[in-house]
Amino acid sequence: MIAGLSFRVRHLWTDARGVAATEFAIIVPFMLVLYVGGVELGNGLAMKVKVSATAHSVGDMVSQNTQVSPARMQAILGAAKAIMAPYPVTGSNGTSLITITVSEVSTDSSGNATVQWSQSTSSNGARPINQPMTLSSFTAPDPKNPNNANISLILSEVSYDYTPNLGYTISGTVKMTDSYYLFPRCSTNSPANSSFPYYDVKYTPTSTTCTCVQHLQLKTC
Repeated sequence: MIAGLSFRVRHLWTDARGVAATEFAIIVPFMLVLYVGGVELGNGLAMKVKVSATAHSVGDMVSQNTQVSPARMQAILGAAKAIMAPYPVTGSNGTSLITITVSEVSTDSSGNATVQWSQSTSSNGARPINQPMTLSSFTAPDPKNPNNANISLILSEVSYDYTPNLGYTISGTVKMTDSYYLFPRCSTNSPANSSFPYYDVKYTPTSTTCTCVQHLQLKTC
């Protein structure tokens, strides 16, 4: 009996049956996490690229004008949402997932920047008029204009609420944002006491005429 029991113990100790199944059961949760995380990370990176493309495209379109009307501005903002395709721009409850805001930021003779006008796809997304602004560090001053005096810039801002399909309980909703400062393309006027060309985009009730060549479109309007 003792010999038989000893044999059984040795047999159990060397038995390799079921090892693969045990290892598989241990590894599966980690593999699923890696797979789900890879899918969500890929979607997130692709959406971030779309957000950046939207911000740049909106600023680029606005900066090609010397004057924009509310109707034209809303058309530009509405069309820009299509850049996010194939990703949704509205949630299941009908709320907008994307907010696009375009503002003109101008500086005075001392280089102090303030908002001249602002429009947004959100009812509360527009920046207040005359709001003080700090220019981006990427907006390098001209050597002849070291404090960025008497300039105007188009500021395009985009935010997108990304809700992971599989990882919502872990990360919740992730807000992706990007912004661009772009110089207007057309010289429209030169303020008094300024020796620098002054570029801006006027926001007017109805007029959308301009007085210079729009360089990318190669036409005078």
